[in-house]
Amino acid sequence: MDPEVSPQPTDAMSSPGTSDRPLRVAVIGSGPAGFFVAQRLLTRPDLVATVDLYERLLTPFGLVRFGVAPDHEEIKRVTRQFDKVAAKPGFRFFGNVDVGSHVTLDELRPYYDMICFTTGAETDRRMGIPGEDLVRSHAATEFVAWFNGHPEYRDRQFDLSVERVAVVGVGNVAVDVARILSRSAEELSTTDIADHALEALRQSRVKEVYMLGRRGPAQAAFTNPEVKELGELAGADIQVMEEEVELDPLSRAEVEQSDDRKLQKKLEILREFAAHSPAGKPRTLTIRFLVSPVELVGNEAGQVEGLRVVRNRLVADGSGRLRPEATDQSELLPVGLVFRSVGYHGVPLAGLPFDQERGVVPNERGRVLTPPGDAPMLGVYVSGWIKRGPTGVIGTNKKDAAETVGTMLEDLALGALRSPAHPQPETVESFVRQRQPAVVTYADWQRIDQLETARGEPQGRPRVKFTSTEEILAALNRDRQDR
Repeated sequence: MDPEVSPQPTDAMSSPGTSDRPLRVAVIGSGPAGFFVAQRLLTRPDLVATVDLYERLLTPFGLVRFGVAPDHEEIKRVTRQFDKVAAKPGFRFFGNVDVGSHVTLDELRPYYDMICFTTGAETDRRMGIPGEDLVRSHAATEFVAWFNGHPEYRDRQFDLSVERVAVVGVGNVAVDVARILSRSAEELSTTDIADHALEALRQSRVKEVYMLGRRGPAQAAFTNPEVKELGELAGADIQVMEEEVELDPLSRAEVEQSDDRKLQKKLEILREFAAHSPAGKPRTLTIRFLVSPVELVGNEAGQVEGLRVVRNRLVADGSGRLRPEATDQSELLPVGLVFRSVGYHGVPLAGLPFDQERGVVPNERGRVLTPPGDAPMLGVYVSGWIKRGPTGVIGTNKKDAAETVGTMLEDLALGALRSPAHPQPETVESFVRQRQPAVVTYADWQRIDQLETARGEPQGRPRVKFTSTEEILAALNRDRQDR
């Protein structure tokens, strides 16, 4: 037996997970996936656990803070659940600690029974077409992080002096980008959009926005509330081509067989858009279907000045899905700015195996598997997008966390876990603070939250965010001195 594996204990009082010996768990990543794992562990009546939540940024909540659009404040209320988790006995937050540089996985293992990575999918997928790296060609994820005040993206530049923009993709992120580009500065000024983004959008000269989908309306990934909102924009007319929302025979058969009411409603919304007459609003938002980008065309300065798209038809791929197939028809859209929104992609994590094609850590129900032979990596788990890929919405991570925690508890019952040399909570805190003295605690985050909220009140905004590490640390230091 591996000398670091705890055998099945005979004395229940000494077993990890009891009041005498709480189960020690580290969760790496403080987005929804991380908090849902912590919630599962800390609310079980038959388990005594402590959870240390590590986050490389100074603030928690991941994509809830930096990925949800600022004009969707109601979605961010899920953080109230996370505050309740953080108030549980046994919870600690180690913000501003990068597992990989400040401390490594191997260095943390002597302090914990189990370590669970919930780091999400931190980069974007590429289109793989000529001209993709031209100036004014960007990942939508970067634009979203920029207008949400992510400290690593606050200094990015997006040329909003152009009049026409293309957003490649028809998922909810693409909808968010198109909607923010189409809103007026007055509408955005009541949100928690980052100040630098609000000022840039105030100067925007964008008049036309295109959203481009490779497949048809029946296969569009956006949700009904998201697309419906596009028809209610105060400053932008919605436009959809009638011929592009008319279902081809294969899609029609797929829709009829599915009997999906939500899908029927989505198609109804799009048909209503196609029947709309323009109201003369200052901007136009056009949703296109069955078109694929094949080339970004640049000018002499290396800037985007056009996007060539090919017209598609749908064909059955043999597995029950419809895929786009290019025809010989193409057109050039005269756009000066392009955002690709064709999916997120995970990045490798130091010390863990990685499936580069899928962008996930290989796992079985959350249990990390190492090649060759897919042997379990003892005491190491994953949950969320780094486990399953970038699919679903915030709530999807609840089910994912339930599965991963279930696997963790199976291993606990079997004694298939490492026996940490230093399970005392104060020991790892001392070690971490030695490596990173500027640790941000949850109490620190709550104070940051209060300060941001106070900054927003005079302007009638939910908050005005601090958007750099320096700003946050300086605000915390001032606050401590004032007490």
